[in-house]
Amino acid sequence: MAALTRGLELLESAVAYALASTAMVTPHMLSRRTPCAAWDLAMLLDHVGDSADVLHEAISAAPVGMHIAPQGADPVRRLREKLAALLAATATAVPPARALAIWDRELAASIVVLTGSVEVTVHGWDIAVACGADRPVPAGLATVLLATVPLLVPPQARPGLFADPVRTGDPADPGDELVAFLGRQPFRGDSGAPTWSA
Repeated sequence: MAALTRGLELLESAVAYALASTAMVTPHMLSRRTPCAAWDLAMLLDHVGDSADVLHEAISAAPVGMHIAPQGADPVRRLREKLAALLAATATAVPPARALAIWDRELAASIVVLTGSVEVTVHGWDIAVACGADRPVPAGLATVLLATVPLLVPPQARPGLFADPVRTGDPADPGDELVAFLGRQPFRGDSGAPTWSA
């Protein structure tokens, strides 16, 4: 229940975490591999931007504003603008119990926000890893998401979205447990090279 009643707070934390990760990206890094095997860093940034657009429209029940940098602009700048707009939208978001249309389904706004928080958080981690940085998901954010992510990502929903969970060392901090549950090898080493399971 905490994740549902604190959904917008979680989304704000997720966006702040992802924004901090984008601050490490430099132009020469855009072709680097990421924990998302099929994507380089530029593709990952675009994907997160698309997700931010969907979330922004969902929680504000309005189209995304045209002030966002156009496709073809600096991908880091474009994503940062989209995340900042999403963060601003949390201040006037629709009530958490309101039903939102997402493709062919209707979901409570609280579920959409929670799912978006997981998406933005894990990709914020992916961005940091692609930059060679060890930026664990903050423990408070990871702990709340860990309590609900098994409901959002059941085994039958993993194919095409997430790899199987990865085993972590014992004990593991909540941030490591979260990314491991979502099929990522927690960051190990200081070589600057991304480390993850295939």
